[in-house]
Amino acid sequence: MFQNGQTVRVNLAGMQVQGVTFHAAVTDAVGTIVRQTSTDPPMFLVRLLFSFRGVSEVEVTSDRIKSS
Repeated sequence: MFQNGQTVRVNLAGMQVQGVTFHAAVTDAVGTIVRQTSTDPPMFLVRLLFSFRGVSEVEVTSDRIKSS
């Protein structure tokens, strides 16, 4: 699985976070794993390299994450 501090790419397409909707083109947002937040399903808090309209952290399922 993923480790804290690991650099990853996150597929944010179609997600809505804090009022920000990510369009289909946001499929490879670079970020760093902060911590695992759930085991069933596996979810992770990811700090994004770039802020999107003030959103700098997202919680996503492991299927939206791939290693860099």
